[in-house]
Amino acid sequence: MVEIPTTRYMKNKVFFWSITVALGGFLFGFDTAVISGAEQSIQQYWQLDGFEHGLTVSIALIGTIIGSMLGSLPSEKLGRKKTLILIAILYLFSSLGTALATGWPVFLLFRFLGGIGVGASSVTAPIYISEISPAASRGKLVALFQFNIVLGILISYLSNYLIGQESDTSWRWMMGVQAFPSLLFLVLLRFVPESPRWLILRKGRIAEATETLKVINPSGYKEELYAIRNDVQSEHQSEALFSRKNRFPVFLAITFAVFNQVSGINAIIYYAPRIFEMTGLGKQSSLLSSVGIGFVNFLFTLLALSFIDRVGRRTLMLIGSLGLIITLGLVSRAFYLNEFNGFMVTIFLLVYIAFFAFSQGAVIWVFISEIFPNQVRAKGQTLGSMTHWIMAAVIAFIFPMLTESLGGGNTFLFFCVMMVLQLLFVWKIMPETKGKSLEQLEGTLIMH
Repeated sequence: MVEIPTTRYMKNKVFFWSITVALGGFLFGFDTAVISGAEQSIQQYWQLDGFEHGLTVSIALIGTIIGSMLGSLPSEKLGRKKTLILIAILYLFSSLGTALATGWPVFLLFRFLGGIGVGASSVTAPIYISEISPAASRGKLVALFQFNIVLGILISYLSNYLIGQESDTSWRWMMGVQAFPSLLFLVLLRFVPESPRWLILRKGRIAEATETLKVINPSGYKEELYAIRNDVQSEHQSEALFSRKNRFPVFLAITFAVFNQVSGINAIIYYAPRIFEMTGLGKQSSLLSSVGIGFVNFLFTLLALSFIDRVGRRTLMLIGSLGLIITLGLVSRAFYLNEFNGFMVTIFLLVYIAFFAFSQGAVIWVFISEIFPNQVRAKGQTLGSMTHWIMAAVIAFIFPMLTESLGGGNTFLFFCVMMVLQLLFVWKIMPETKGKSLEQLEGTLIMH
């Protein structure tokens, strides 16, 4: 059947809204990774000692945890759109403030503000996209957020490389260039509507919400409107997240976020040069770890976008879990046997990144944004995001100590065992969410 132009136009509008909000993910990735190219110059510029240097690199992560903890408050009170505008302003101020900082404490403050933007973005952007997406393409559209994160990481590596470190002010350009996409994000958000579910749930603005639902679902918007209004009428609006009814979604969100990090992903991304040096590869690992890992991450996240709505979230997770178990097992074996021939460990880790990007990387923000009822979605997304960031900080902090005390073999064996547990979780417990409306999912998950 030939698709009528009106329907194509509607789909393009929803895609535009989704890709605009997913720009928050691009800035998330860029802001997180840009420090890697600037941290040595910053340390020399302000003559920072070890503690000060560590704080400079990690201050944004502290802001991220706080931003993810508080992310649901403005999202519920002010709305998804206004919260995204505030996030765009935080990114803009952070990039300009760090680039123009006259002293180290000022630099820290603006990096911290950028971290808050990252944390709040990881809560608000997936919620918004899930609430304006048609059920049939929700996975692909929400996964645009993760796609933009890895694109942002890759572009920041490329930007750092192009700017170089020739002059004393190179680091200022590295930090400041983020102002351009931040400004673009802020401008484009003017053309994005408020979430129809938030309008109905929090403000009772039915007519305004209906206009947006007509664009999202031209043929079935009346049924969707009825389902949302019925959902609002059947539940108390200030419902507690940790209620008996929500225990299964809460369990799913926490478990999923914990498994995301005990896969070792952030340890491997943050400490890739250290890992490669442990295998005897030396200095050439730096370029490979940044550009190589960044490119593979980007490529397989892009591939996952094509499959997430066709084969479903569970299938991607089953494939990914098996791949992670095999690759982590091979890396662990190499450390136990001291078999570091050529680039084998490097290849295992790049294949590991590919399986992670294709599964956990692409699925996490989609799945957590889908599983909570309308009344507590922002609180649920906050719980999942906060768990993710706290675990990321813990793993990144303890990884060097683990490798020193336990050795590479035991450390990677631990990650491997965790992925065996993840496989069991996906196989036996994780529900499939593809192709169902948020209201349909609510009906099945809270009855579990």
